[in-house]
Formats: sequence, structure tokens, C-alpha cells
Amino acid sequence: MKTVFSDLQLAHAPAQEISDGELKPAVEIPSRAEFVLKSVKERGVGDVIAPDDFPVRPIHRVHAPHYVSFLESFWSRWTDAGRSKEAFPFVWPIRSLRQDVEIDHIDGLLGRYSMDAGTPLGEHTFKAARASAETALTAAKLLLDGESSAFALCRPPGHHAGFDFFGGYCFFNNAAVAAQYLRDNGLNRIAILDVDYHHGNGTQALFYDRPDVLFLSIHADPKIEYPYFLGFADETGEHAGTGFTRNWPLPLGTDWDGYTGALEEACRWLLVYKPDVMIVSLGLDCFEEDPISGFRFKSDDYFLLGQRLAKLGVPTLFVLEGGYAIDALGTNCVNVLEGYAG
Repeated sequence: MKTVFSDLQLAHAPAQEISDGELKPAVEIPSRAEFVLKSVKERGVGDVIAPDDFPVRPIHRVHAPHYVSFLESFWSRWTDAGRSKEAFPFVWPIRSLRQDVEIDHIDGLLGRYSMDAGTPLGEHTFKAARASAETALTAAKLLLDGESSAFALCRPPGHHAGFDFFGGYCFFNNAAVAAQYLRDNGLNRIAILDVDYHHGNGTQALFYDRPDVLFLSIHADPKIEYPYFLGFADETGEHAGTGFTRNWPLPLGTDWDGYTGALEEACRWLLVYKPDVMIVSLGLDCFEEDPISGFRFKSDDYFLLGQRLAKLGVPTLFVLEGGYAIDALGTNCVNVLEGYAG
């Protein structure tokens, strides 16, 4: 299995994040990708290749052009306002506030284009996010060219990013960009299986009214876990997409045995849907030692996950999402890939 990775993804290097009411050391940091890359090479998963250059159009097929332009121009506007440190939004256009006005000030724009206060933007955020999306696009192209599987070592992650907003450490929705690219290049049915501990709210919203992309997510119950406002079991799609979204929210403390029932249900949906390609949003934060999560996976469980997905017999694109127990991240990730490859 080939791995796609770009060093440009390491440029986004936040120092802090807002969590639990205080500034804390950031957990979505470059070493996440470096540990995964190290394990991929040491365990001989396959060739590691650099991503191709893509025009911005595949990103615009998923994200609003004005949002993409905001991310690209953000740092110059931030520094023009006299700021020099990484940025956090602090005001949002919710409920009774207007959302139909054009805002000029960078602080207002940060709120306009964000979903939380815990996702810092810095000088190189856009460069890293663009490289992350191109990593997913290149891996998708490998499947179009005949590969049966590929691993997009994406960082920053993507599944919380929506049509015109960032959050949850995510800026461009890499899995969604790859899915739309596969659709635009002739494939009819794409499935996205999100196994990250947190619900992929951005991915769900992007495809919620469409039958050509099946979205399945197994995650912590949003009544008690981020992102809180999406990911409930009664969310099943709308309009033409009715029935093509499925969520399995699980309680804190869920271990592999408690997880497998939902996984088997998701696999049955995949067998019925018969996708041309399955994209796995590969979050690794179900691990028992993850600092911001509450499930109880052990490292060996990730072999079992990969083995179960392989039994589906579907061409598969793995896209790295979350996972913040850095010392074990490479091991857990490669366990999935090796389990899948047999």
C-alpha cells in the first residue's frame, strides 16, 4: 500500500489551544505526522510518495471559494492588523446575530469562518492545509489508476471542516475533497466510514442531501462529547440523501467489544450500498491513552479493525484524521494498515 505524504504539512505548528477554559499546549502538532511516517517506513508498509500539485478547483468543489480565499489571505490580514501570534476566534454570528453582512475586520472574519475557539491559525496554516488536501487527492488518484488501496497521511486533519468553516483542528475536509474528486472522475458511488472518536460533522453536512456519497460514522455520543451539535442517531439524511447518512453514537468508556456491534452494522450498510470506493476517515483517538478522548481501544484492536474492513473487498482509501496519543499513534495507524493488507 502506497502512502502519500508532504513535508509542507508540518509547517502548521500551533503552540497552544484553548481547552477546558484555559490555554494549553496544542495536541494537533507536526510530530503526529512524523510518528506515523516513521512507523510506515520502519514496518515496510509500502512506498512513500509526495503528492501531486493540483489546481484549487477540487477544493472549490467542496469548500466555498470565499472561505478558501480567507484562509489563503488570513496571515497577511492578521499581521496588517498589528498581530503576530497565532489567532483564535472569539465571536460568532449565532442565532439572532446577522449572517448576511460583509465583515471587514479580521476578528469578525475569524468568527464568520470558524466553529470553535480551539483551532489556532498561524502563518503557515493555509500552506499545510492545502498540502493535506493534495495528499488526499493524490491518494484518490492512485485508486483511479488501479491501486486497490492507498493511505493519505494527512495533517492537519479534515473531517470537522465544512463548506465554509474550520474547527476541530480541521481546515479543508480531506476525505470529502477526495470523495468529490472520485465522483468527478467517473465513479458513481462513494462511501465514507468515519471511525474517529469524534463525529465528522463537516463531512456529514457536506453530503447530507446526496445519495451518491454514503456517510457512516461511529463515534462518542455528542450529548457528552465534541462536536456536541451533530452526530445523533436520528440524523439519516434529507431530500435525495434520505437514508444515506447513519450515525452510531456510543457511550464513554466503549472498548473494542462494545464497538464491534456498531461496526458490524456499518459493514452491513456498506455491503448493501456496494460502493465503488470506500474512504475511511481514520481517526485513531479511540485509543485508551488518548489525552482528549474517552474510548478504550488497545493497540491490537486496530489490527482487528483493519482486518474487518478488508473483508468488505472494496477499494479503500485511508485518510488520517485525529489521534493525539503521539507515542502510540504510528503503531496504531500502521496496525490498521497491516491488518487491512493481511
